Amino acid sequence: MEGVLTGKSRNLARERCQHLLETHRGIVFKVANLYCRDAEDRRDLAQEICAQAWKSFASYDDARPFPTWLYRVALNVAISFARSRARRTTFALDELDVEPSTDAEAQREDADGVRLLYRCIARLDPLDRALMLLYLDERSQREIAEVLGLSETNVATKIGRLKNRIRNELGA
Repeated sequence: MEGVLTGKSRNLARERCQHLLETHRGIVFKVANLYCRDAEDRRDLAQEICAQAWKSFASYDDARPFPTWLYRVALNVAISFARSRARRTTFALDELDVEPSTDAEAQREDADGVRLLYRCIARLDPLDRALMLLYLDERSQREIAEVLGLSETNVATKIGRLKNRIRNELGA
């Protein structure tokens, strides 16, 4: 009887994990797009993130937000993935979604500006890239600190420095 309950609870955990991953799959794809250049690498990284999330799901604490936990798993996997690659990885610019504009010229300028921003971000080291992803995803400093294992003060300092660095690179 105990084995049956274990099997049932395992199935429930698997279903819950699948549901949460499906609900928050955008996080997986954002991270994969930021750390990989080509489609095959992005698929491999997304699959590796999901596999690691499944393996680590037993450590997920319901008292914490799932997106925070998933970002931590995804970014740890992505940083390891990026470090293991000999070539430099960058954001896939051709897949960048840009908010539509009514003016064609303004739309082109917006797209160019976003592309330049992501080129600057792509040149950052993996940890700083993760920090900017979370910042641009409007995560709080507390959540960024939790995901990256930094203090909130360190997060605030790093964000300020990165914003200045990017502003200087963009000539703004």
